[in-house]
Amino acid sequence: MLNVAVFLSALGCGLIAGTFFAFSTFVMKALGNLPPAQGIAAMQSINVVVINPWFLTIFLGTAMMCVVVGIASLLRWHDPGTPYLIAGSLLYVVGTFAVTMLANVPLNDALANVAPASSVEGARLWGRYLTSWTAWNHVRTIAALAAAASLTIALVLNARGTH
Repeated sequence: MLNVAVFLSALGCGLIAGTFFAFSTFVMKALGNLPPAQGIAAMQSINVVVINPWFLTIFLGTAMMCVVVGIASLLRWHDPGTPYLIAGSLLYVVGTFAVTMLANVPLNDALANVAPASSVEGARLWGRYLTSWTAWNHVRTIAALAAAASLTIALVLNARGTH
C-alpha cells in the first residue's frame, strides 16, 4: 500500500513541477511583456481560476500523500528507499507546499487588492511581484521536481530491495 501512495505522490509532484515550470519559463515572462495593467489583470484572473477542483486535488492531495508517506517511512526505517521517501516528502511539503502558502499566496493576495489601472501604484507593485513571485516559483518548481525524482528513486530501490 505504501508503494501506491509513493507512486501517486511522485506523479502529483511531477504534475505540480510541470505546472510551476511552465509559469517560470514562459507564462510570467509573457505577462511581464504586457503593459502593467494588462499583466495585473491577467494574473488576477489566473489566481482566481487556479482555485479549481483539478488543481487543488493534485496540489493539496500530493501534500497530504507526502505527509502520509513521510510518516509511514519513519516507521519503516530499515527499508531500502526510506531516506529518499523522507527527502521527497519534505521537499514537497516544505519546498513546494509551504513556500506556496508562505510566499506566493501572500504575493497573490497583495496583487488581488490592486486596481489594474492604478498606473503608479499598480506598476510599482507589478514590478516587485514579477520578480519575487517568479523567484519563489523557481524554488517550488525545483523542490517539486526533486521530490518527484526522490520518490521515484525510492520506488526503484524498494522494488530492487537494495540500498
